[in-house]
Amino acid sequence: MYRYDEFDHQLVNERVAQFRGQVARRLSGELTEDEFKPLRLMNGVYLQLHAYMLRVAIPYGTLSSKQLRMLAHIGRKYDRGYGHFTTRQNLQYNWPALKDMPDVLHDLATVEMHAIQTSGNCIRNVTSDQYAGAAKDEIEDPRIVSEIIRQWSTFHPEFSFLPRKFKIAVSGTPDDRAAIRVHDIGIQIVRNGKGKIGYEVYVGGGLGRTPMIGKKIADFVPKEDLLAYLEAVMRVYNMYGRRDNIYKARIKILVHEIGAEEMKRQVDAEFAEIRKTGALHLPAEEVARIQAYFASPAYETLPDESTELNKAVLADPDFANWVKSNIAAHRVPGYAIVNISLKPIGGTPGDCSSDQMDAVADIAEKYSFDELRVTHEQNLTLADVRKKDLPAVHAALKAAGLATANINLITDQIACPGLDYCALANARSIPLAQQISERFSDLNRQHDIGELKINTSGCINACGHHHVGHIGILGVDKKGVEYYQVTLGGAADEKTAIGDIVGPAFTEEQIVDAIETIVTTYLGLRQPGERFIDTYRRTGIEPFKESLYATH
Repeated sequence: MYRYDEFDHQLVNERVAQFRGQVARRLSGELTEDEFKPLRLMNGVYLQLHAYMLRVAIPYGTLSSKQLRMLAHIGRKYDRGYGHFTTRQNLQYNWPALKDMPDVLHDLATVEMHAIQTSGNCIRNVTSDQYAGAAKDEIEDPRIVSEIIRQWSTFHPEFSFLPRKFKIAVSGTPDDRAAIRVHDIGIQIVRNGKGKIGYEVYVGGGLGRTPMIGKKIADFVPKEDLLAYLEAVMRVYNMYGRRDNIYKARIKILVHEIGAEEMKRQVDAEFAEIRKTGALHLPAEEVARIQAYFASPAYETLPDESTELNKAVLADPDFANWVKSNIAAHRVPGYAIVNISLKPIGGTPGDCSSDQMDAVADIAEKYSFDELRVTHEQNLTLADVRKKDLPAVHAALKAAGLATANINLITDQIACPGLDYCALANARSIPLAQQISERFSDLNRQHDIGELKINTSGCINACGHHHVGHIGILGVDKKGVEYYQVTLGGAADEKTAIGDIVGPAFTEEQIVDAIETIVTTYLGLRQPGERFIDTYRRTGIEPFKESLYATH
């Protein structure tokens, strides 16, 4: 993984010292909250419903064990003993005191971490595939270009005060695990007919008040031209993006209003001008320098079949269930990708205690080359585990309360913090996610239902990605009472779709039963081998609508 150079260290340490002075001025009353707000947002500090919240950047979701141990320490010392992993592969602390924020940022800096550009109208944390470097069908490790984009975008003088926040995601495989088509810019690594690697570029995706799927405006951008092309996109957005209306400020609105073809024309024209200067031509040696940070670990030569694994599967049903749902295929024989669910039955999706972080750090250090990943679905991943070590890894995770065997099943939900924490929310998300997981807690039933993604947001800002859940749930306020609107048929993969609204919203007392009705309807309609999303695409919304409103 990437290591800071002297410029990175200086930059981050100077920012910590600067913010320490700003916090002191706020606490003394020299700065009002309104004056302090833009300063704290530049350092990832939000004012939530009950307290300040700090969002820590985890570039493209990659962490070392040392870094995770520091996150555990901060949770223990400055918060309430836990952190919350988010859909941008970041970590949020919900309860730190403002006076402690500079010390938290200082501690983060000691392990090459920060909170810069995790908020504000700038280019946010670049996200990527949690299986990067290990996926069987990977064209190229997406973390390499993600790191290049991170370095280019950090403190970029033109793009520090954009019309609105800006999010970029990169996928290195045809199977999209990074949700690139619902980002402001989505980048798909591709190989052309001559065997050369380049990038498809999607622009104008995003969720929130006006959900939209990104439009492809480039089929193949050569490696050496990527930064010039991204700069062209950003300049067009910076020039024409709305600054007079926050609800129309995202690039998705610009693309929608002028059309994808006109957007492409504008970007291509700007791109041609930038290329003339050659200033953003990416040298091959610089790509090679960054690539060296992501060299493959020292894999052993192993048979793909593991006797230890096979014996353990036969001997332990709990382990067998965990292997069935939480293990993914690895590109190297004898290795596996381990997904760690942060969705225990009755738990808060994405929450991880400091003790659990320490446990995962120990496991990663011992069994996965001292590295782990955060997923955009609020789980963790160990990308490089020997198959013969899977029983030991499972035992260690089980001891830490992290062996829930439900990846991609109905209890593996995405949920935002909702009204329990967020000042913008209309309804609670966490209690609802807990009730759904308890209703469908039987693991045999979960496997019978199969892959089914439920996403819940507490407000229209869609931090829980409800628009792209197979079943999406949106909290709404009706005269001070919490209601939940349901959408069906959303997806955030290579077949991205925005879900369809079923009909009138459900009360807090009705919503879990409504989910039960949807699942029962699907089970009655599905054909052999069909997932929920397959059945929905075949039948459409009508049978679900009929069953829902006949019973509720």
